Amino acid sequence: MKKDKIDEFDVKPEEMMEAGLQFGHQTSKTHPKMKPFLFGVRNSIHIFDVEKTAEKLRGALEFIQKLILDNKTLLFVGTKIQAKNLAKETATELSFPYVIERWLGGTITNFGIIKNRIDYFKDLESKKNTGELDKYTKKERLEFGKELERLRIKFEGIKEMSQIPDAVFVLDIKKDALAIEEAKKKGLKTIGICDTSTDPTLVDYPILANDDAISSLKYILEKVKGVIKAAQLKAGEKKQEQEKEKKEEGKKE
Repeated sequence: MKKDKIDEFDVKPEEMMEAGLQFGHQTSKTHPKMKPFLFGVRNSIHIFDVEKTAEKLRGALEFIQKLILDNKTLLFVGTKIQAKNLAKETATELSFPYVIERWLGGTITNFGIIKNRIDYFKDLESKKNTGELDKYTKKERLEFGKELERLRIKFEGIKEMSQIPDAVFVLDIKKDALAIEEAKKKGLKTIGICDTSTDPTLVDYPILANDDAISSLKYILEKVKGVIKAAQLKAGEKKQEQEKEKKEEGKKE
């Protein structure tokens, strides 16, 4: 069974090493709960045991696969500089929400208030696009433009999110600790990339890897993207089959 999962997700330790997933932080910064997952030390840097990293990555991918097959949503969170574009590109390609600027308190725990602001943003954006703001003075239009830009920075990634997500994927659990805290309060499952300086028990599905190197982040997100796309396709086919069966039953009646 384990071998099937390895083949299914195509997680190869040698490829992970090429992408630099194994390089952690300085030994002085290592979190005590991370020690069981370490291989050794190189130039005062802790090195992950890539076999254990591979095992944790497979576990995270298996959870994500089931999530998508159940037609549930995943929120991507990556607010540090090197993670922003990768998080946005991945989420956008998969039609999932994302947060790449500062996490707004209440995004999950007080979504009603956040949703009101999103609705205001979408309404203002629509009015600008349809020319409804043209009746205002130049000064007023400039103010609307500034307001729109502020709202876009805050809400662009979640403007199509009609309810809280079913799970949260965090690219740096230390940088975006608040997102994890809010997810936990609402009972949402969390997946997170955990470097050697972090506590892997803070998330339900820790991915033990370098959370700074772009090559490491890219490798992980490519795996996540591949699993989600395959699951979305399978879920879509299943839905079509169910609709076909309903039509057939209707004809019989």
